[in-house]
Amino acid sequence: MRTLMTFAPLFLSVILLQLSSGGVGPLDALSGIQLSFTTGQIGMLGSAHFFGFFIGCWWAPRLMGSIGHSRAFAAFTATGAIGLIAHMMLVDPYAWALMRIASGLCVAGCYTVVEAWLQAMVTNETRGRTMGVYRIVDMTGSLAAQLVIGVLAPASYISYNFLAILCCAALLPLTLTQNQQPETPDAPRLRPMLAVHRSPLAAAAIAGFAASAGSFAAIALAVSRAKMAWK
Repeated sequence: MRTLMTFAPLFLSVILLQLSSGGVGPLDALSGIQLSFTTGQIGMLGSAHFFGFFIGCWWAPRLMGSIGHSRAFAAFTATGAIGLIAHMMLVDPYAWALMRIASGLCVAGCYTVVEAWLQAMVTNETRGRTMGVYRIVDMTGSLAAQLVIGVLAPASYISYNFLAILCCAALLPLTLTQNQQPETPDAPRLRPMLAVHRSPLAAAAIAGFAASAGSFAAIALAVSRAKMAWK
């Protein structure tokens, strides 16, 4: 309970961010089907998200090392909100792909900031408990995001605007917290090959999982939508 209260602002920001970012992927797939996007174009949206995620993983530590945790979180959240709001302003699969790059950048950047903040504030004695609570909060937000999609209309400005509001709301708990933010860290260099050298089997397993998980979710959404239309 003490862990939950200490990091409540961070956890609340994570829930709001997960409600927003966890909803945009399924909503894009359903909207793409309704707007007659091709299967390849819908798949491109998911790939664009993870391309933005990769950029965020590379850029987030550098930005956080330059301007600090709170400002970096605000910058990444604003990027995600802009991408969400712009969806129904320009209905084009290639434009949406650019917007999904922004959403991927937002997710990777915000989670890097939150996890760096947590790691800087915990001790070895509390690290496991804190990260366990963090994962529970994260998964709860992801679960709730899938339920929210059930009441949002595809290809609707209101739906994307609602997700953008949630994304902006994620700014409030973290930026208004009275907890002292960690000292600005040195900007590290992303070294993906280090993971391969340290544990080749784990790196291969993660690559295989990543290649299958995103496509499975997109196919499941498309099939369920097609069955609903057939009925």
